[in-house]
Amino acid sequence: MASPIHLNSTAHTWRFTPPHPSSSPPTSSPTTPLTPQTFHRLLPFYTLTPLRSLPTLAAELNLSHVLLKDESSRFGLPAFKILGASWTFYRAVCERLNVDYNDTAMLRPGALGVVVRERGMEGKFRVITTTEGNWGRAMGKMGAYFGVETVVYVPGHMVEGTRELIRGEGAEVVVVDGDYDDAVAAVMERAESDKESLMVMDISFEGYEDVQKWVVEGYQTMLDESDQQVALITGGNPATHTIIPVGCGSIAQATTQHYKSDKREKNGTAAATVIGVEPTTAACLKASLQNGNAVQVKTQNSIMCGMNCGTLSTTAWPILQAGVDASVVVGELESHHAVEELHRLGVKAGPCGAATLAALRVVCATEKEKLGLDEGSVVVLNCTEGAREYTVPT
Repeated sequence: MASPIHLNSTAHTWRFTPPHPSSSPPTSSPTTPLTPQTFHRLLPFYTLTPLRSLPTLAAELNLSHVLLKDESSRFGLPAFKILGASWTFYRAVCERLNVDYNDTAMLRPGALGVVVRERGMEGKFRVITTTEGNWGRAMGKMGAYFGVETVVYVPGHMVEGTRELIRGEGAEVVVVDGDYDDAVAAVMERAESDKESLMVMDISFEGYEDVQKWVVEGYQTMLDESDQQVALITGGNPATHTIIPVGCGSIAQATTQHYKSDKREKNGTAAATVIGVEPTTAACLKASLQNGNAVQVKTQNSIMCGMNCGTLSTTAWPILQAGVDASVVVGELESHHAVEELHRLGVKAGPCGAATLAALRVVCATEKEKLGLDEGSVVVLNCTEGAREYTVPT
């Protein structure tokens, strides 16, 4: 594959370098392991999220289709994160408690909490994690659903309103004096000193990589839904391009694997062009691609707080290095203007979700031909976050 394209959009220069279920879920057969997709569909709050067609935008940019996967309401939360969080929470807790995750009786509300109490672990066993916002809410929701105590560490710059949303899902919130990476370190320290606590995070590092595979697996549900919806809208044509927020890399890893997979090519579908987008405050993928090795960057506050991660997951980095075709960096105003544009189009997106539209406008204005964006292109924007309050940049 050719070297990825890196774009700093502000300079516009390119460089190549839940409700309770009414009945109990069925018990799965030992010969049919539970998949993330089946798991999600067995949860009582599962619904398909929409893929919205934006024909006016497609016509303006001279593209065949611009389609937006709208994750503004997923399992009752305003972000896609719960897809990875729910499956990871379930698998990790089942593994720690040594119960069979294929036994879908464990999917009943409170079922894992019953096991905790029966083992005499109540008040001792808990799940601990860290977040910039949406992952923590999702983990709190799953903790409440399964009846397992959950503690979420958050960076000091997180606004009180977001902390309250996490508490509102039933989680305890611990504020760390520092940024996201400092909160990660705090969780690691607690997990080391408190062996009863189970660390469940959506970032991998040396010695902590097994959990990340469940996070990535969980996001496959969104991608499978999207493929089916794209085919329905386009009359059978697949996506040719997809734009995905990066953050610590989990959803970008899942997306890259999906659109570059051998399975896709065996089905007669060409690999799609994958474009990653990051905020100027935390462009760790761009820096890593330019360096040739994964590097950490110091972050600053951003309205795109869910993407404001200065370190890539160790499992995500090799996938992104090999598979991402272009990395785009967008500024605060560009994200805000994309939020406003999507709101006018009837899509209630937040800054992270709207960043994909900002990235599309940048690539169409600068290197459209190089990325093969033309009148035959089917572009999927992954809008990963619903509308929320933020300080409007100036």
